[in-house]
Amino acid sequence: MPATPSAPTSIGEGLVVAETGHGRFQVEAKTAAASFLIDEPAEVGGLGSGPGPYDLLGAALGACTAMTVRLYAERKGWPLERVQVSVLHHRATLQARDRFDRTIELQGALDAEQRDKLMQIAQRCPVHLTLERGADVRTTLSVAQPGPPVSVSSEHMRDMEEACAG
Repeated sequence: MPATPSAPTSIGEGLVVAETGHGRFQVEAKTAAASFLIDEPAEVGGLGSGPGPYDLLGAALGACTAMTVRLYAERKGWPLERVQVSVLHHRATLQARDRFDRTIELQGALDAEQRDKLMQIAQRCPVHLTLERGADVRTTLSVAQPGPPVSVSSEHMRDMEEACAG
């Protein structure tokens, strides 16, 4: 009997975000590998002590794009010296569809065909695909304190590898 391909196992990647008690909006995010502050700018009542939530969404898109492009170029042995991604977030109203304008700079002695392929790969970065298709959010009320992140798996790395295949 031929082996049937199995579906990827989804363990999940977790983090905990909690108020710090400093300022109106400052929170600390803790992942399995790091912790960092998230806040709003002082001009809107925050302390300005960290990026805002939409900054993080843009950063996730930019980081994933750069990482995925880098991974693909390394696999191909292409002379990509540096990737820089700029992201600008737009939304007219809370009900309007968001738009992220992404500008990618590729440095190195790449030919036109290699640059075109890297731009195609950028379109397949996992965060780009998540934003493009949307996501389901399930919420539950907890009576206990949330614990540390459960998973240290890297679904993102798995997804970048898939984006670079082919």
